[in-house]
Amino acid sequence: MNKKWAVKRITINLTSNEAEKLEKYCNVTGRPATDVIRELIRSLKTEVPEKDS
Repeated sequence: MNKKWAVKRITINLTSNEAEKLEKYCNVTGRPATDVIRELIRSLKTEVPEKDS
């Protein structure tokens, strides 16, 4: 079976303020929360910045 991606399901705990902010954003943009969260994850930098010595 050839899948486009492998699915991994996760559960996150949000504060009421975080959940409200996500819900409002989704309502304004018309996008589902999963799409918004996926986009935010994809925008994360994977390189570790060097520390100043």
